[in-house]
Amino acid sequence: MPRVGAEPIRKAALIDATIACVGEARSLEVTVAQIAKRAGMSSALAHHYFGSKDQIFLAAMQHILATYGQEVRGALRGKTDPEERLRAIVRGNFAEASFQQATISAWLNFYVLAQKNANARRLLSIYQRRLRSNLLFALRPLVGAHALAVAEGLGALIDGVYIRAALVDGPADPKRAVGIIMEYLDRELEGHR
Repeated sequence: MPRVGAEPIRKAALIDATIACVGEARSLEVTVAQIAKRAGMSSALAHHYFGSKDQIFLAAMQHILATYGQEVRGALRGKTDPEERLRAIVRGNFAEASFQQATISAWLNFYVLAQKNANARRLLSIYQRRLRSNLLFALRPLVGAHALAVAEGLGALIDGVYIRAALVDGPADPKRAVGIIMEYLDRELEGHR
């Protein structure tokens, strides 16, 4: 088994610390020193690995999006029926690894970062296009010409549930989040049957 060097381990620790710090602060107003301290290393080492605070934030955002992507792909695995796929996408959006309070707060703050940082905006744009594409693929056989409108509604509702979860003190409730989206989805599908 190949030996993993210190760099990937330290980068992962800094990414985890970034998500935790942003989650606790509920803002991007955290310092590299705070992040590095939480990761158990110096701020000089954090700068060495990432260069700047924005680069650390972008790496954390990429990590969150990669985890999210794995969750959705895992939920979709083996699903061929369009409705099953649609429901799997919804469940994947609120998987436990992605729907934790610190991660939810980080998501919200990355949307803020995307308003002024082109790289963050690009990452969020990729996420939004992928979600929309997955939803449309599953919705077209179910609702035909209304697929785009339903996909836009689902995307907005998913984002809205995340925003509301970011404003709640205490742990996020993925079952409740999925329930809210599924109620909307059931009404939309029933209206097109």
